[in-house]
Amino acid sequence: MITAEQVKKLRECTGAGMMDCKKALESTGGIHEKAIDYLREKGLAAAAKRAGRAAGQGIIESYIHMGGKIGVLIELNCETDFVARTDDFRRLAKDLAMQVAAAKPRYVRREEVPAEELEKERQILTAQALNEGKPAQIAAKIVEGRLGKYYQEVCLIEQPFVREPDQSVEQVIKSAVSKLGENIVVRRFARFVMGEVTED
Repeated sequence: MITAEQVKKLRECTGAGMMDCKKALESTGGIHEKAIDYLREKGLAAAAKRAGRAAGQGIIESYIHMGGKIGVLIELNCETDFVARTDDFRRLAKDLAMQVAAAKPRYVRREEVPAEELEKERQILTAQALNEGKPAQIAAKIVEGRLGKYYQEVCLIEQPFVREPDQSVEQVIKSAVSKLGENIVVRRFARFVMGEVTED
């Protein structure tokens, strides 16, 4: 059984996608070092050295939509001030701010989803599958598939990129990493809607 912690650790080391990391671990019996080799052989860990480097520079980008009805602030980090000032980096930050405005993510990545929220979602999806008449063991597999769709809805980097829906936001960021030669990380974002009442 591959744990989320194993996947997260491998992802942090290699910069490869979540699903690629999970597949690598499954293919190598959960052995971290072998999974790294697997990803390198597949060409999926190209950004491995960059992914481990500190991203302490960057910008906070803003985006205002619908005549001031929706506003977004997003912090995008890179390694050097030089890259932070490039047009490509600033364009990426603006695109990601627009993504947040349009697609309404609630978290940057799946590790940030609170355990209690995830458990509640799992219970709802399980009840749905059982109500559809699916046997328990089939229902469990259906739930995992639907949880993947849930993550795509609520996690920014797993969402389809609004400008190119055949790519995920994570893939777009990886392309920028390859082009600019530095680690790039979405640190956080905030989305404001005029008149919206928060739960706090």
